[in-house]
Amino acid sequence: MDALIGTQVPHRRLSDPASAVAALERAAPELARFRRTAPSGIDWAQVEECLGVGLPSDYKLLGETYPSLAFGDFLCVGFPPQGREKAWAEDPEDLEILAEWCEDAETAVPLYPFPAPGGLLPWATSNQGDYFLWTTSEAGPDEWTVTVASRNGGWWHYTGGAVQFLADLISGSLELWELPSVRPSVEAFGTY
Repeated sequence: MDALIGTQVPHRRLSDPASAVAALERAAPELARFRRTAPSGIDWAQVEECLGVGLPSDYKLLGETYPSLAFGDFLCVGFPPQGREKAWAEDPEDLEILAEWCEDAETAVPLYPFPAPGGLLPWATSNQGDYFLWTTSEAGPDEWTVTVASRNGGWWHYTGGAVQFLADLISGSLELWELPSVRPSVEAFGTY
């Protein structure tokens, strides 16, 4: 049976995207070697138009500052390749997998993939089948909750942003609820 484990709340939500990226850089010092010398130039307007929703500022800043990243040889955060934003945004694979998970989940509160109201939108995955999602809401993307869908069937929420979640996960500030500890090692993948 799939279970909502609970909700973790950061001591203070980092609402400034630059502060969230700085917290991640402190948690994973190796990240600095992949910092771009100029912004990536991702056409976020095209990505958001294709998705039909704006994306959180901290995620977009991370994607402007860094290439797609793998943390601790476990958690992968991907960004649209410049010039291929539309294809990236329209790729249905993660949403199709997520729709199956939501359909099969036996939770007290039903879960739905985006674009359903309050639907889940993937922003990262693990190499072991875990999904890291935003629970979308009308409050706006900078207020969305992070939802973790564990390959083991447990679901849980984190009330900070995605980049702050990464920083707290890597620094050990979070309870790991069905996740392994994530080392601060970093690798880039894709084009950069």
